[in-house]
Amino acid sequence: MANLPPSHYPDIGRLGEDLVAQWLQSRGWVILHRRFSCRWGEIDIIAQYQEKPGGAGEQKSLNAENSLLSTQHGLNAPLPLTALACTDAINRVCTQNSILAFVEVKTRSSGNWDAGGRSAITPQKQAKLLRTAEIFLAQYPEKADYPCQFDVAIVNCQRISKNLTGVEVTQEAPTTSSVAGYKLKLQEYIPAAFDSLIDNGSG
Repeated sequence: MANLPPSHYPDIGRLGEDLVAQWLQSRGWVILHRRFSCRWGEIDIIAQYQEKPGGAGEQKSLNAENSLLSTQHGLNAPLPLTALACTDAINRVCTQNSILAFVEVKTRSSGNWDAGGRSAITPQKQAKLLRTAEIFLAQYPEKADYPCQFDVAIVNCQRISKNLTGVEVTQEAPTTSSVAGYKLKLQEYIPAAFDSLIDNGSG
């Protein structure tokens, strides 16, 4: 049997990003950009959460729900934004009541070598994401006053056995999906992740 060309196989990274984007949308986030790129690098997802008037409790509930997906402790520490154009916004009331999330998605199969993608988010990678976010905020100055955070989504990917047929329906959707012969699951979502990844790496 001849090997199929690489273009025949699905882009697993994009499938993982699709799942995370759907999950964010189901929780009230609006996806502004997918794979925003510049000379510094690429941000997988840029999303905005628009808080409803008087809806501070809703955002707290969302943050609590996000943290339930995390298997580590202390992951909700605020991100220092000294390198960003929105640095000062974190210390003042934002009239738009919005939050911007710059989301890095790591999609990995079981038994991967880099802790599900966590090890790949090095300080150098974080610096590139910070610079890319600066470029985004420069291109969209109307967003520059919004509080910003850098989130990490860990997606597990497994090939579905050829013996299994049909579409799998799950109560967990949209945290899982089966597409193009693969089953994907949002394993962990870490809001404001960079501080936590640095702390865990130095411990």
